[in-house]
Amino acid sequence: MADPLALVLQKHGVQVTAQRIAVLGAVSARPHCTADEVAEEVRGRIGAISRQAVYDALAVLVERQILRRIEPAGSPARYEDRVGDNHHHLICRVCGMTVDVDCHVGDAPCMRAADDSGFEIDEAEVIYWGTCPKCRAARGKVKAKGGKG
Repeated sequence: MADPLALVLQKHGVQVTAQRIAVLGAVSARPHCTADEVAEEVRGRIGAISRQAVYDALAVLVERQILRRIEPAGSPARYEDRVGDNHHHLICRVCGMTVDVDCHVGDAPCMRAADDSGFEIDEAEVIYWGTCPKCRAARGKVKAKGGKG
């Protein structure tokens, strides 16, 4: 039986290599990871791989729309395998946890610009920032103990 990740690469016209399969598998297993996190995961799967090889594989996979690259302000780029649906993200300001959130209305783009300046808009990228439940709970414990928060 063929490797499903290899089939994804073939479907998108991408040459199948062990490194690309490992990179795609790492992102699939750990959505919203950074390139360094991908490299760490890939090394655990196949052994040695250079940082440049990871960046090259990520670039090809993003270019072929197999992966999506998001670039939250003040954070390294992150990668995910949920593509083509114009979803958005929630990011915790404390721990950096990132989760997907569906568009609040309709198909892409789910929001309209007040003035499109003549652009044909096909996507809206939104990042919601806040504090995740775990960090809020931890902050509450610090305050309850008389600490600053």
